[in-house]
Amino acid sequence: MSSITVATSRQGNKFRLFVWLAITLASLILLIGSLAKWIPFGLVEVIGFISGAVCVMLTVEENIWNWPIGLVNNVFFVILFAGQRLYADMGLQIVYIVLGVIGWYQWLHGGENHGKLKVRTSGLLELAVVGFIGCVSTVGMTLFLRSVNDSAPFLDAFTTVLSLMAQYLLTRKAIENWYLWMTADIIYVGLYIYKGLTLTAILYALFFAMCIGGLRAWMKSKASGQHKVAISGATSPEKSVRIQGS
Repeated sequence: MSSITVATSRQGNKFRLFVWLAITLASLILLIGSLAKWIPFGLVEVIGFISGAVCVMLTVEENIWNWPIGLVNNVFFVILFAGQRLYADMGLQIVYIVLGVIGWYQWLHGGENHGKLKVRTSGLLELAVVGFIGCVSTVGMTLFLRSVNDSAPFLDAFTTVLSLMAQYLLTRKAIENWYLWMTADIIYVGLYIYKGLTLTAILYALFFAMCIGGLRAWMKSKASGQHKVAISGATSPEKSVRIQGS
């Protein structure tokens, strides 16, 4: 292992430690402030903030615990969005619960020989199908949300569909999920500021930054996995036998 690789790894570990310390400190401040009524944020929104930040960071690290933590996050956001009449977002969280269970299983047993799933890239056909379904779903959901007096029908529908597309790709550990999450997060920030959910808007701004980190981390993970496969193939017993027998 080169000195550059070692240095890069150490920098990455230091950055992850810094992020976890920041999340822990922010969580304590928010919990105490909410319980003591020192800040204008309810306990449900605070717990949603904390569990969401932890879930995304665990996803960045490809840690399987992102799924159970994510399920906790979904439950609290169902409660929060129901109170704000963001019905599509509320329904989205319910779908997330289902996809979370599926993703949990897929990451553990969806890989080769029912092993752990590795980071992958989606094929053009898969992306085209997901994109087509996304466009049709956005139109249909926008019309439905207008009929039920949703407070932001198009943006609510568009972000809902984007998030579902991203979540689907995440369950399959496809690296493209990060691009969709980043697009949705930018829109969510503006939407939640408009709705007066300041803390949630801040959370999604942090999500955007963490998604950039996640994209970079997954790219490195995928490259590392391909490198290991190449080395394994070059030194496999079968290949050695063929070389000796040639």
